[in-house]
Amino acid sequence: MTPERCQRLRAVLDRRQPDLSLITDNVHKGRNLSAVIRNADAAGVSTLHCVLEEREYRAFRGTAMGSQQWVEVRRHPDISGAIARLQAEGVQVLAAHLSEVSVDYREVDYTRPTAILLGAEKRGVSSEALALADAHITIPMVGMVQSYNVSVASGILLAEAQYQRQKAGMYDQRRLPDDVYERLFFEWAHPELTRFCQQRGLAYPPLGEDGELQDPPGWYAEVRAGRAAMVAG
Repeated sequence: MTPERCQRLRAVLDRRQPDLSLITDNVHKGRNLSAVIRNADAAGVSTLHCVLEEREYRAFRGTAMGSQQWVEVRRHPDISGAIARLQAEGVQVLAAHLSEVSVDYREVDYTRPTAILLGAEKRGVSSEALALADAHITIPMVGMVQSYNVSVASGILLAEAQYQRQKAGMYDQRRLPDDVYERLFFEWAHPELTRFCQQRGLAYPPLGEDGELQDPPGWYAEVRAGRAAMVAG
């Protein structure tokens, strides 16, 4: 790995916002989900909570073309459970939805731990999710259409969240826990070795400051010895 790539990966991780995330409520079109993930990455979001049926989720994974490499996609079986888990961690859930109680998206405080909830292309956020959300936010519009495409809406909302957090200095210091930071750095820097370790249930080997394995021959020798011992046993 070149010094420039190592520096780039660390610079991006240094600005990740662990307490800013997105929830998609049955957004099933692969191209829209991929665009939402790209928007999340651009704003320093590290996690997308995805509620999607198994068949559609498999289709998304097949068409995402690697866009999920930089943003962790956590799949949840139902929207109520996804929202409840986040709220239990002190996260405010903001549903992008026009209702009688909606407020302008620029009037909320995104420096708080926040998850932005986005609905499906035609149905929008489900009634179940709307009832559980802490607030409804809307993007003012003056045209004939009543809503933006979900990927466009996510970009607008995340831009405001990024603006507020930058103003508060939240991108000026590393905010990821050390263990998460090191895990993500390894996975980003060495995707093939990551798959090798995950498939075999191996712990990631230690890296040096340059992002390279500290002792590749020694580590591979330990792996071979461990496999030989398992076969012999």
